[in-house]
Amino acid sequence: MSSDVRKILGLVVADVAVGLWLKSVHLSTAQIGSTLIFLTIIGGTLTYWARRLSFAFVGIAVLLGLRLLDIPHLIEYAGLDIILFLVGMMTVIGFLEERRFFEHVIEELINRVGTKARRVVVVLMVASFVSAALVDEVTSVLFMLSALLHLTNKHKVNPIPFVMMVVFATNIGSSATVVGNPIGVMIALRAGLTFEDFLRWAAPLSALCMAVTVPLCLWLFKRPIKELGHAMREHRTKTHPEAVEVTPISPKALRTCWWLFGVTVALLVVHSQIEHALGLEKNTMLLGTALLAAGVALWLSGDQARELVEKRIDWWTLSFFVVLFASVGTLKLTGVTTELANWVMRVAAGRVEVLLALITGASALLTAFLDNVLAVATFIPVMGDLTRAGIHTTPLWWGLLFGGTLFGNMTIIGSTANIVAIGLLERKKLGSISFMAWLWPGLLVSVVTLAIALTGIWLQMPVMPR
Repeated sequence: MSSDVRKILGLVVADVAVGLWLKSVHLSTAQIGSTLIFLTIIGGTLTYWARRLSFAFVGIAVLLGLRLLDIPHLIEYAGLDIILFLVGMMTVIGFLEERRFFEHVIEELINRVGTKARRVVVVLMVASFVSAALVDEVTSVLFMLSALLHLTNKHKVNPIPFVMMVVFATNIGSSATVVGNPIGVMIALRAGLTFEDFLRWAAPLSALCMAVTVPLCLWLFKRPIKELGHAMREHRTKTHPEAVEVTPISPKALRTCWWLFGVTVALLVVHSQIEHALGLEKNTMLLGTALLAAGVALWLSGDQARELVEKRIDWWTLSFFVVLFASVGTLKLTGVTTELANWVMRVAAGRVEVLLALITGASALLTAFLDNVLAVATFIPVMGDLTRAGIHTTPLWWGLLFGGTLFGNMTIIGSTANIVAIGLLERKKLGSISFMAWLWPGLLVSVVTLAIALTGIWLQMPVMPR
């Protein structure tokens, strides 16, 4: 029996078992059907990651054919506001990347730090945290690894421990703002949260988690850091102190990049005030800023504008998001998420503290072994049902955010940044890391940071707006 046949049979057996259980808890035929198709999409995604879009498209086709989903609801649940925001930001970041703006900034930063290994590691982690918050986790990890691998290759040390530290900082930083992670965008647009809300409620907790993670990593990876320090000192005694070669970029291009980057971030920060002044719906300017900045980037690209859109926007991932959101929406349409919300409320007996632990814990575990976008997309309709039931869901949204970002550090598949980093290492033939080798430090960092975030949310619950 071939490997593919065994995998397909495994999915079928799992579906049959889940279907029988769902029937035993008295769900309707439509609810059982929509749940099984959704779980098949998820199972197929995990089993055949490279062909996940195939499962997603077939799943939606089956949902439409069985009348569990119709075209109007497909459009309603597809999350086009989220998709357009990501398209706009990917365009802007792609424009800046093509001009090597981020590499220039990081290389300049490293040159100013000096040659002390611990100081270099701390600066790289802090820079990863900040850059993930200001752009997004994938872009951040790409340009941070570019600078990091230059450093480790130059001194001929094992890059893997340093890659892990940069990834940990990146995932933590991605929780600080609405643009740091796709799940931040999803939560902001569905919960009605602003960039300012993230700065008030998420950023301080993210910074606190980062403040604990830095010394924790310095302890966990003290031997590799010591080896880097020794190599840097040895290099300095053999040759003249050598600065990192700064990426060439013309002053005019650099000014243009700084203006585009700075104005975009500024507009994202004040978007809620602009909306209030103009009488616009909440988060209208969040989407508007991304599209405006993308339009400017395309204009500045001139004849290369089409190439920028084709090359720099991850259409494969965005297409998957559209279909995923629609399949999750089907669970809402058939009442599955309402049943789940009712079960959660019964277990929690209406206590927000228990709900916070349940939602955060479940999203964290799904993130570690599944994917944070899938985890959060699954819970968003449940959160809507909890809100309609009169539950104070503001702290639950923040728990969902931190569960979906901080526990991305637990495993090598916990977040897109992890997968991108491991893939980059393997493509450059610089080594690979096993699931178990990542798990111990990842688990420690994830548990400690999520405990800090949960405690912070719990302490602030009484003053959180409804």
